[in-house]
Amino acid sequence: MQVNFLGKNLISPTVLASGILGNNFDILQRVHASGCGLVTMKSIGPTPRDGHNNPTVIDLGHGMINAVGLPSPGYLHMEKEWADLNNRDFPIVASIYGASVDEFQQVADYVSDKKPDFIELNISCPNSEKHGMLFGTSPTASFDVVNAVKKVVKTTPLIAKLTPQALDIGEIAKACEDGGADAICAINTLGPGMLIDIESRTPILDFKKGGLSGPMIRPVAVRCVYDIFKATRLPIIGLGGITTGADAIEMIMAGATLAGVGSAVTYRGISVFKKITREMDQWLKDHGCTLEDIRGAAH
Repeated sequence: MQVNFLGKNLISPTVLASGILGNNFDILQRVHASGCGLVTMKSIGPTPRDGHNNPTVIDLGHGMINAVGLPSPGYLHMEKEWADLNNRDFPIVASIYGASVDEFQQVADYVSDKKPDFIELNISCPNSEKHGMLFGTSPTASFDVVNAVKKVVKTTPLIAKLTPQALDIGEIAKACEDGGADAICAINTLGPGMLIDIESRTPILDFKKGGLSGPMIRPVAVRCVYDIFKATRLPIIGLGGITTGADAIEMIMAGATLAGVGSAVTYRGISVFKKITREMDQWLKDHGCTLEDIRGAAH
């Protein structure tokens, strides 16, 4: 089931979410060979960062809670990864983050020269210039970072990844569109949440708080995509709790162009991309329609 996304022909409408399987060429190639249409790298930051101490991820059965902490070698320490990726025959999204507009611009300028097919701006991280406020909760901050990055990435399409913590995610998406974003990815993890071990009387995660992902957040993700579709004309990667083809169809009906897959890799294995695509294809055949027929149909 091929689909076109911002001029790029993809083998399927599925996308590997950032942070699931790293930046190693071999594993990213394996993901594509497993039926993934668009492969997103683990987020790249301005400086080396270890992330949080274990435990960082807890499986709740109906989803996960995690506080991995954006580990990154830093954008200046990935020459081997980029050299390997130059030999790829599949499209990639380079996900980047920063704690200020200047850091976003600096990382984006460097990364765009490595010729990823797309750059994803993880604006769900704290803005040090605004005392820890998430970029993605402010229309002004969202516009500023997208607009600044757009000036340095030349022709590389920009995808803004949004947080469900925004009071009006449609307004944030419109600000990103006005700033020059070419697409939206929604949503990042929900939260923060917390688990407490009642025997030791302490939080279970070392960082204490973490983001929620997996099937339990899918209704929130569907609502966010629905709101974004109403607010902008940009294509949307719908992400959050998609585990089956039916989940992906629901996200497409809310307005998504592509279906992002993250936690489902843990639940259904790396072949989850082919499984979801087959399930989507069967549903469409059973109902005598195409993806274009049902995109935004819930509206």
